[in-house]
Amino acid sequence: MTRLGYPLYFLTIIGVWKILGVIAVLLPKIPLLKEWTYAGFFFAMSGAIISHLAIADHAKELFGPALLLVLTVASWYFRPADRKLISVNQ
Repeated sequence: MTRLGYPLYFLTIIGVWKILGVIAVLLPKIPLLKEWTYAGFFFAMSGAIISHLAIADHAKELFGPALLLVLTVASWYFRPADRKLISVNQ
């Protein structure tokens, strides 16, 4: 078990997903996959923050997940127009 109470195999699963997510964000085209990847990063980092808060960790433990959450949102928001999904209504 980890300090947060998760089984060790969970760290491996999340780690592999994060690596695959980075690859998906860096690949050209496939905007739908990129949207889901950003959503996955958002859920993973917000879940990490909630996990640290649930066990009353010190604020310094929140810095990493909070920084990655902010970077994820910023990367999604400022992505080039050719990487955005095109709305059917436009």
